[in-house]
Amino acid sequence: MAQDTSRPMEARTGRTNQRYGPQGERLVAGIVPLSTDKLYVLLIQSTRRGGWVLPKGGWETDEATAQEAACREAWEEAGVVCKIQHDLGHISEKRRPEQLTAHAPKAAYRFFEATVEKQEAQWPEMNKRSRQWMTYKQAAEMLAERPELLDALNRSTIIR
Repeated sequence: MAQDTSRPMEARTGRTNQRYGPQGERLVAGIVPLSTDKLYVLLIQSTRRGGWVLPKGGWETDEATAQEAACREAWEEAGVVCKIQHDLGHISEKRRPEQLTAHAPKAAYRFFEATVEKQEAQWPEMNKRSRQWMTYKQAAEMLAERPELLDALNRSTIIR
């Protein structure tokens, strides 16, 4: 498969262009990437905690919409090109205060359901993350320790 040269092969790093909300919370955009038949969701390995997560990351100041940020994160972290289907809404921080760190400060999440249109063999974070298609049941088990991510999955139209 030919490399899509319109998509950068380097992931953004740092938080200098990060957007923050009125209470200082980091604004995070994420994707629930579904197969076209809605039987599977694509999860990625977390680089910080191990385990599996949904593609997500900071909404940056040069991105006009949270949807744009979510699609960029899906490309950087999972190597997929997505089409947004539904806005799953805002999800508040669900981690306990002792789980918050400098690397993972308080966040306000905005998730979108998307259909994966293309899955590339090479992507920016391919050396840091693996990806795996999972059924709803498998994904729900993997996301049990991340209630905000499980909430996003449960808001999606994946076939259960």
